[in-house]
Amino acid sequence: MSRAFANRIKKYYSFYTGAFVMFVLALAVAEYMGMPDQWIGWTFMAATVALYAGIGIVSRTADVTEYYVAGRRVPAIFNGMATGADWMSAASFIGMAGTLYAKGYDGLAFVMGWTGGYVLVALLLAPYLRKFGQFTIPDFMGARYGGHTARTIAVAGTILASFTYVTAQIYGVGIITSRFLGITFEIGVFVGLAGLLVCSFLGGMRAVTWTQVAQYIILIIAYLMPVVFMSYQVTSMPVPQLVYGTVLEKVTEREEEIMADPAQATARDAYRARAEEIGRAIAALEASGSNGESLAQLRRDKETAEAKARPIHHHAEPFPGETEAERDTARLNFIALTFCLMVGTASLPHVLIRFYTTPSVREARESVFWSLFFIFLLYFTAPAYAVFAKYEVYTNLIGSSIVELPGWVASWAKLGLVKVEDINGDGILQLAELTLNPDVIVLATPEIAGLPYVVAGLVAAGGLAAALSTADGLLLTIANALSHDVYYQMIDRQASTTRRLAVSKGLLLLVALIAAYVASLKPDTILSMVAWAFSIAAACFFPALVLGIFWQRATREGAIAGMLVGLGVTLFYLVGVKFYGMTKWLGITDVSAGIFGIPAGFVTIWLVSLFTPAPDRATLELVERVRYPSLRG
Repeated sequence: MSRAFANRIKKYYSFYTGAFVMFVLALAVAEYMGMPDQWIGWTFMAATVALYAGIGIVSRTADVTEYYVAGRRVPAIFNGMATGADWMSAASFIGMAGTLYAKGYDGLAFVMGWTGGYVLVALLLAPYLRKFGQFTIPDFMGARYGGHTARTIAVAGTILASFTYVTAQIYGVGIITSRFLGITFEIGVFVGLAGLLVCSFLGGMRAVTWTQVAQYIILIIAYLMPVVFMSYQVTSMPVPQLVYGTVLEKVTEREEEIMADPAQATARDAYRARAEEIGRAIAALEASGSNGESLAQLRRDKETAEAKARPIHHHAEPFPGETEAERDTARLNFIALTFCLMVGTASLPHVLIRFYTTPSVREARESVFWSLFFIFLLYFTAPAYAVFAKYEVYTNLIGSSIVELPGWVASWAKLGLVKVEDINGDGILQLAELTLNPDVIVLATPEIAGLPYVVAGLVAAGGLAAALSTADGLLLTIANALSHDVYYQMIDRQASTTRRLAVSKGLLLLVALIAAYVASLKPDTILSMVAWAFSIAAACFFPALVLGIFWQRATREGAIAGMLVGLGVTLFYLVGVKFYGMTKWLGITDVSAGIFGIPAGFVTIWLVSLFTPAPDRATLELVERVRYPSLRG
């Protein structure tokens, strides 16, 4: 990589950033002069998607190395920015502040887990995988453990984790496009795929990388602007990260007022009665021997009613619960989720392959630093976002007449993300009667705070950038695993470059369409689906990757058994708890299913490896070569 190339890229993106800021200002002026809101939404969507498609077209390539790993010439700072965009998916942009809004202190598990995971990436994986080279994580499994079995299991794990993850991103795309373009959610899902497919379909990792840099710039501007506006409105200081503590004090005062409101108590009592009624229906079904989805749905309805019947807890209160046992369970879930997200961060194939794209091991390490810096800008702001949004809702919405609620409530209710129920019949909105899906908080905040619509359009463009950037990387990871690791490595080693890329592009299109269909069914919240992907990836890959690098005695049989056991235990627990009402082990929720699969994988690899023949000399030499990477390697 030449210094001239890096300087040229910096000039391009500096110009691009300035042009985007001018574009937003021009739309603000147009709104002031009377431009309709829907036109602003369409303009934001059309302009940004056209931009991503344009980068994809300009970056199209037929070179295998460029398609799979961007020619291994992406400078550290830009790889860090692309990794940040790849990483900060719809879960981070849309879901994180919403989860912090809903869970308060307990939502910090996502912040701690996701940022802490990059420490594991930097120390345990990134430099060693870059030294190994090649194109995919299954490549490493195949080379380290030999044969096609370990590679095949790694491909299956890659597809399962990435597909779960990409479904969440496309679901986010559907929310954004349907709300801001005025189309149905199901159509919005497929409309949002247009820019995504043009980018990754034509240029592979090369196009995805440079598009992700552009998307990061949009998403970080879009994320910061609304909360900066709110901070100035409420505190006269445009630095929300430093002043949201004073707003949190106001939120706490408002929480005390809500707790003391008799109408809130009557609403909670009504939900408690509903939970008891559903409990009786569940008992009757269980007594009759009935089981299946209807019973699982009743159990979920009962959990919802019970949650609304509980007294609210303070936003800053850690591990809430009415009993010591409930508080202990909340604490255990916090630790389990943090652990799963940390290990999952260090195991996601679409993140790890980004470190194949740097020119050297030194730049792989540096790009981890830059990734953390660019991620920090958003994660440091998310807690402030949640507090300011909660302040607006608690102050201006709770206690209002239900017939006079602001228009944004009805708009988001049409998508099923906001629900109002006057369960106590007093005509006034109580906190227990309001259901806000966490996925709506960031996207609706500009409307909640009464900001100009151009800010809402900007946030939608940022959310779309976050979702598309990650979806690009995930779809490419799935397609490459199938085309490179299955088709080329196992089926046709003589396949030409043209055929290999054609297979990859065809599979990418097929996977995208399937994921869009699944997303249109609205499986769960964005953050829940993403957390499932982390547990799946962590249980399948982390033990085999770490032991494969740091323990020469790890054998093929051990790795195969460890990946199967870790993945199997995680899926059994996740599916059983989430979809079939299985009793939770130690009270752990389904989003932390990997807490059982990860140690099971480590123990299985260790035990099986001790009782099977040691790896051959070629494998031992490979481990030695990977373990001691030169900084220029």
